[in-house]
Amino acid sequence: MKTGEVKIINQGLEDEMEVWGYQPCLWKRILVGMGVVCTGGLLLLLLYWLPEWGVKGTCTHTSVRDAHTLLLRSTDEFKQWFRARVHVMLAPGGKPFDSLDLKPKAQLGKGEHGIGAADEEVRGKFAHRQPDEIHYFTHHSTKYYWNDVIQNFEFYKGLEDLKVSCASIHSDHSSGLSKTLQEYRALFFGENEIAVRVPSIFILLIKEVLNPFYIFQLFSVILWSAEDYYYYATAIVLMSVISIATSLYTIKKQYVMLHDMVAAHSVLRVSVCRGNKDIEQAMSTELVPGDVIIIPANGMIMPCDAVLTHGTCIVNESMLTGESVPVTKTSLPSSGEEAASSYDMEEHKRHTLFCGTQVIQTRFYAGELVKAVVVRTGFSTEKGQLVRSILYPKPTDFKLYHDAYLFLLCLVGVAGIGFIYTIILSIMNKVPAKTIIIESLDIVTITVPPALPAAMTAGIVYAQRRLKKVGIFCISPQRINMCGQLNLVCFDKTGTLTEDGLDLWGIQRAEDGRFSPPESEVAKESLVNSAFVACMATCHSLTKIEGELSGDPLDLKMFNATGWILEEPTEEETALHNPIMPTVVRPPKHTVPEANQNNPLTQNMELSELSSCEIGIVRQFPFSSALQRMSVVVRRLGEKHMDAYLKGAPEVVASLCKQHTVPQSFTETLETYTRQGFRVIALAHRQLESKLSWHKVQSLSRDLIETNMDFLGLIIMQNKIKEETAGVLQELRQANIRTLMVTGDNMLTAISVARDCGMIRSHEKVIIADAVPPKDLHPASITWRYTDNPAPTNRDSQTVEIHLEEEEEVCDRQVALQEQSYHFAVSGRSFAVITEHFPQLIQKLVLRATVFARMAPDQKTQLVEVLQSIDYTVGMCGDGANDCGALKRAHSGISLSELEASVASPFTSSTANISCVPNLIREGRAALITSFCVFKFMALYSIIQYLSVTLLYSILSNLGDFQFLFIDIAIILIIAFTMSLNPAWKELVWRRPPSSLISGPLLCSVLTQIITCLVFQVLAFLLVRQQSWYETWTPQSDACNVSSSGLSLNVTSPHDHKNIKNYENTTLFYVSSFQYLAVAIVFSKGKPFRQPSYKNWPFMLSCMCLYTFLLFIMLYPVPAIDNFLEIVCVPHDWRVTLVIIVTVNAAVSFMLEILIVDIVLWRLVFRANQGVNRPSEPSSADAPQVANDRWGPSFLSWLFCRNNKPPTVRYMHLALELQDDADWPPKPSTVTCASDPQSRVSNPL
Repeated sequence: MKTGEVKIINQGLEDEMEVWGYQPCLWKRILVGMGVVCTGGLLLLLLYWLPEWGVKGTCTHTSVRDAHTLLLRSTDEFKQWFRARVHVMLAPGGKPFDSLDLKPKAQLGKGEHGIGAADEEVRGKFAHRQPDEIHYFTHHSTKYYWNDVIQNFEFYKGLEDLKVSCASIHSDHSSGLSKTLQEYRALFFGENEIAVRVPSIFILLIKEVLNPFYIFQLFSVILWSAEDYYYYATAIVLMSVISIATSLYTIKKQYVMLHDMVAAHSVLRVSVCRGNKDIEQAMSTELVPGDVIIIPANGMIMPCDAVLTHGTCIVNESMLTGESVPVTKTSLPSSGEEAASSYDMEEHKRHTLFCGTQVIQTRFYAGELVKAVVVRTGFSTEKGQLVRSILYPKPTDFKLYHDAYLFLLCLVGVAGIGFIYTIILSIMNKVPAKTIIIESLDIVTITVPPALPAAMTAGIVYAQRRLKKVGIFCISPQRINMCGQLNLVCFDKTGTLTEDGLDLWGIQRAEDGRFSPPESEVAKESLVNSAFVACMATCHSLTKIEGELSGDPLDLKMFNATGWILEEPTEEETALHNPIMPTVVRPPKHTVPEANQNNPLTQNMELSELSSCEIGIVRQFPFSSALQRMSVVVRRLGEKHMDAYLKGAPEVVASLCKQHTVPQSFTETLETYTRQGFRVIALAHRQLESKLSWHKVQSLSRDLIETNMDFLGLIIMQNKIKEETAGVLQELRQANIRTLMVTGDNMLTAISVARDCGMIRSHEKVIIADAVPPKDLHPASITWRYTDNPAPTNRDSQTVEIHLEEEEEVCDRQVALQEQSYHFAVSGRSFAVITEHFPQLIQKLVLRATVFARMAPDQKTQLVEVLQSIDYTVGMCGDGANDCGALKRAHSGISLSELEASVASPFTSSTANISCVPNLIREGRAALITSFCVFKFMALYSIIQYLSVTLLYSILSNLGDFQFLFIDIAIILIIAFTMSLNPAWKELVWRRPPSSLISGPLLCSVLTQIITCLVFQVLAFLLVRQQSWYETWTPQSDACNVSSSGLSLNVTSPHDHKNIKNYENTTLFYVSSFQYLAVAIVFSKGKPFRQPSYKNWPFMLSCMCLYTFLLFIMLYPVPAIDNFLEIVCVPHDWRVTLVIIVTVNAAVSFMLEILIVDIVLWRLVFRANQGVNRPSEPSSADAPQVANDRWGPSFLSWLFCRNNKPPTVRYMHLALELQDDADWPPKPSTVTCASDPQSRVSNPL
């Protein structure tokens, strides 16, 4: 696009946009106004549909700085256009975090104009300041402000914009804002509210009605009314009203649901600190970043994102993450290495309270309040961004809808030819002008069927209803069709492929640098006083809520295995003690040695000589996914010193321990367990110096405590694979759908689970890509480590079943099995390094990578985007806990969690296992094929009617109103709505339906049927005129008497001005009516994606009834029906001839579809695309070559220009290139550096 100045906003982010500036232009506006009047408002509609035309048509280019109107275009593949109005605001400073004391006192400048009431208020409040004029605009609930320094618009997220360190949040931001500063920041950040405005029914109605399809329907209805064709017009109006009403109800309901979901925490009263001591009550809508709020002891629903600076909170984050496990949030570190780092919401989420989450309890020192600094407000919060993504979703990118519009454009082209033909013919025959206009426009409404949107929607609605029956709920029905094209599904591991909870398999303690034999029983008497059990009993984040222990499932299993009891202090106890009253854990009484129980010293808590088993938890360092560990500082009752206990990932824990305490067999033992799929956690202990006081411990950084530990041993947890997992994955593999595992778990555990569930088969190699970032002078590098293959098991039974397939498919699979003998496994850390330093390798890796371990939530989303970038249609199945981003980004996200976070996922399954995935794909494939069937049928319907009308126009005739009515309602609507009812085929097949209407077989199918219908209509039209009894029909004509049947059905009627009653009309009406039914049956395909049509009884019954009725009125005319339908009496011999014509027509249509399209072209295309559709075994691209060795397919390939045609999808193109790359996959133990030639291979894509 040729432009003046263009700016990029949100650079590098998902919603990156280009911006152009415009100023209003008077003469352009006058011209557009005149155009709107001349076109009766049509130009206004066009400018509404195309905002870029609207802006360019009424404005002139200017710089973005001086713009009055902005034109925005997204930089993604959709290239969406938006317009935005620029507003001017007066403020005493240029940026929200400016200090108000910097500028000198001055009066307002003179000559200001365009200042509203709000600006006058600003003048009043900040009268001592010289106000700045700030330009801003609002887009998708986000305000963008002009910045003179960067000469661009920017948006303010919150306190993070200052890039403050954790220590400076404590020192500079923990006392709160003055009222003046709060009011100043509120000018920029606005009200702290996630405002989901529920539009009125009227506004929704206007938006819905202004859809191009409904405008076309309105045009059609007006035209038909002018022709007195009221009946069908009424039917279309009724259908449109029902469709609009349903759509409005659904949209309104979704708005109300979203509004109610966020309204719970929108407005509430909060205590805000104003300076060190002043505390005032304020409404939550008044909060701005930098405010300090007090969290009440009984908890609250958070109205903003805030970072905890004093105290501890227990929070339920299910509203945001989908995981109902309470999380402990601790105060932000104020000293040490971590405090020096910049505050980052993702990195410091263990200290951040997120908007919409519920604080259940707070913990605090006596007399001290639990305080949090507001970081983000409104739509900038995590919750606000989730709501924004739901309010303004990206359009669904699916080829079917794109092709449907192209197809409609072709039909419009055909209509244009008919339009010109009609005008020329009518002028030549001196037809009145009014009739010319009506008949020529009528051709357009015939060619582009107004009932098409309703008919297309029906199939999706039926599929949605069937999904609901199997427990799959859908909030985005248009995505059902996309499920039919899925060729890759990513699965989360825990809770999705495996059971949610972990079972304790056993423990293996380490003593004197050696491992003891594994033990299954933890709660035995001999272990009560051991440091190992003490660590299990204390190192967790469990809490009691209403008397019930709750927290992380792993912590719960671990603590319950000890049999110990957890007791928390009451508020009264906390108030009585100066140091915080600790949470206490102790063994049940029967396990404590009797001597200790009966001794009076024990009862008086004087245990200077006897050790007690009661332990108080003094300080807790919560689990950090970045650090992969958690730790606690505890004190045994009666001991003078404190102890530190640590648990976490074995490799991390071992690195923090004294080397002599870590057994030499540590690595081998760990690998033995992880290879078997066990989840292993290591424990460690350290005795702290006795001089450490309670208060000193509270301020220590975790780095000082988590070092120089003694290794205690391993806890071995078992994560069982769900019963359905292996069967479903095998079904997907056999259906040509690739499967990946994306988990936050350990790499070897993930590989083991992948082998156990059949994702990686026993004979296949696994190559771990271990990447490290650049350090010192060493560049980033990847080490390729090959894992050992376990002994083959009986699990690999699917090879036996291969022989049941067709011979060609066996050939494909054999090639595939030989080549696809390796899988890559990548960790989250390696994924980040490769993405940054080896961008040219990332696509090669994901082509064969099956296991992604230790992946952060945002990395899961990145992975989905990388897969989509190489043309995979990606499904994501997760339990909603940390998969929200990936579920939203995937073409089809399936959440196994029914919590509110599933609002981000298009599909939610009530069955908590992956058996929903094949069901969804089967229904998606059925819905996709149904969409093709309906579209082809509606296209043929319009073309058949177009042919009939065009032939009749040549003799200045037309179809009668009741003939149109019978065809449009009795045949078309009934057939279109019943042909969509075929249920999905009962199993997933190897083939996948095409995604495009503009594909060889589909176009060939439509074109062959059009030619067939044209030939038989022209044949009947010409034949009837050759009959010996033929004459120009008049009310006195008596052709029936020529027939031997002797039936006289001459009906006296007034003179026919429209020339409807004639032999050509009657003949074409009969032939075309049978053609509609023939193409409906031909196009209504069953196997392999849908159940056969004979199982769709409403469709079969409709077809049989219509066939019977048409044959009956054709062979045995009923005068009343003939009169109603305006058909004339023809000889019995001609009726028999017509039966023969329609029978041959049906047979030819059927034979062409079955022989040419299904057998020849369909197979050719599927064989040729076999490699393209085979993601997990890319080598099957060779399959078409095997098939093409035979002369038949070779000739057809040549005929349709498919010989040596390169694959159209990128991942297939890449797979073919890698087949010829001798250096891929990399050899065992080789290292690829960022400067290596191999890593610098030019990107084939």
